[in-house]
Amino acid sequence: MRTQSFGPDTTAAEVRALTPGARDVEQDVKSIVAEVRHGGDAALRRLIERFDHAELSGELTVPLSVIEQAVATLEPEVLRAIRTAIANVKAVAEATLPQPVRVELPDGQVVEYDSVPIKRAAAYVPGGRAPYPSTVVMTTVVAKVAGVEELAVCAPPGPGGDAHPTILAACHLCGVNEIYRMGGAQAIAALAYGTESVKPVDVIVGPGNAWVQEAKRQVAGDVGIDGIAGPSELVVVATDGADPELVALDLLAQGEHGEDSLVVAISPNESLLRAIGDAVTTLAVERPSVAAAVCALIEAADTRRAVELADAIAPEHVELIGDEAEAFAHAVQSAGCVYVGQDGATAFGDYVAGSNHVLPTGGAARFASGLGVATFRRRMARVSFPSGAAGRLAPAGAALARAEGFPVHGESMERRGK
Repeated sequence: MRTQSFGPDTTAAEVRALTPGARDVEQDVKSIVAEVRHGGDAALRRLIERFDHAELSGELTVPLSVIEQAVATLEPEVLRAIRTAIANVKAVAEATLPQPVRVELPDGQVVEYDSVPIKRAAAYVPGGRAPYPSTVVMTTVVAKVAGVEELAVCAPPGPGGDAHPTILAACHLCGVNEIYRMGGAQAIAALAYGTESVKPVDVIVGPGNAWVQEAKRQVAGDVGIDGIAGPSELVVVATDGADPELVALDLLAQGEHGEDSLVVAISPNESLLRAIGDAVTTLAVERPSVAAAVCALIEAADTRRAVELADAIAPEHVELIGDEAEAFAHAVQSAGCVYVGQDGATAFGDYVAGSNHVLPTGGAARFASGLGVATFRRRMARVSFPSGAAGRLAPAGAALARAEGFPVHGESMERRGK
């Protein structure tokens, strides 16, 4: 990882321009989605063999016996870690379940708002360079707490066509037994539209590469999605008291996600910023898992402006380290997740803190939220008109309806008032 320094006048747009532009895969994905939608299982198998380089035999779903046996393959510390993550994510999800609301209005009508779970959802778990059991936990535990009736997981198969045992084990521990050996845009198409072997779902969630995210974008509207997840992002605002080596480790950790990761340190303290840059350069040498991303080092005029720039970037993660920075915790309004304090490493949130690691990226934190129980539930109103409420409300409703050119709407309401 190399560093690049910037001055106080740096803008959010200039910072975002440091990452490579998204590859244009729209037409490729459009062809893949259409092929699966019209070709079913046969097309899906062809595409899995072509793109996942896997020779599939047998069913696309993983047998229950194989899923159950996978837990025995886990190292004890990994098993304990998954269980810790499950417990913490579940506790936070349960605490955020929305409560019903009942409003009695002056004319007597009653409006109740409740949220109801969607019936069927799917989680996409990336394959990439390694299995991601943490993504299984983040997506499926929240869906279960939200009340989803049917939950499926899909993950790219290995060269032999088998699903990774760590993914299977995590699914079993999370109570998910419907697992498909498929990845890429073809998996998203199968989940959205169904095939002979894959039952379509109502919502698709989870991270993935450019093809996966473009496929989610193309099927959105036919199914719900959690959002379009891009490369990982971290902005650290550091002030006096911050440990430059810990900040550097956090930046390097996000660099493990790939060379297109956005990693930024902002500080009004020039010497601290220089120390962070030196630590990044030194530590990166002995950490080959860190990609060749650019680490931006931005000197801000003061702490307030440093936080304002972080907020304008609207990244996936923000860390505030040092007393001055930490005092601005509630000033950050546009981030997927904010970590406060020297020990608030983003990596905790990626795995075991209890918050979710499926978060908005690419500036979407200005308007989007991270994965949560609300992703798997929809708000619905129930309206009732006890004891003459309709008659009291009808004149106002009818006047508006006729003003809009809908006289029968008005008549419909007025008839209730007689």
